[in-house]
Amino acid sequence: MQDRLPSRRRDGDTTDGSRRSSGKGKAAWAIRSAAGQLQELLGRAPESVSALKPTETGWEADVEVLELERVPATTSVMATYRVTLDKEGDLVGYERTRRYTRGQIDRRG
Repeated sequence: MQDRLPSRRRDGDTTDGSRRSSGKGKAAWAIRSAAGQLQELLGRAPESVSALKPTETGWEADVEVLELERVPATTSVMATYRVTLDKEGDLVGYERTRRYTRGQIDRRG
C-alpha cells in the first residue's frame, strides 16, 4: 500500500473527510481501516491484505507486512498479522500469526 491511508478520528470522520456509519462498513473500507491502523502501530507499511471476513462483532483481516528487508528480495522476512476491528472500524486487537521468507511457497493445505 503506497498511498497514505486515511486515519479515523474520535468523531467518526476520517482524515480525508469521508464518514462511515456504524455497522455498515464495506469490505474495501474494512481493508483500508485494518491496514492503516496496523501501520500506525507497527511503523511499517502493509504490503497487502490476504484475507478479510465479517464477524458478529466487526471484521477480521490478515495483513501481510515486510518485517526485514534483505537482498535478494526473495529472502526478505514477511509476517502475517491477524487484525480484529469492531463494527465502527476501530482496531480492538492484533497478533502476528506467521513469519516467512518472501520467496516461500505456502505448503499448508
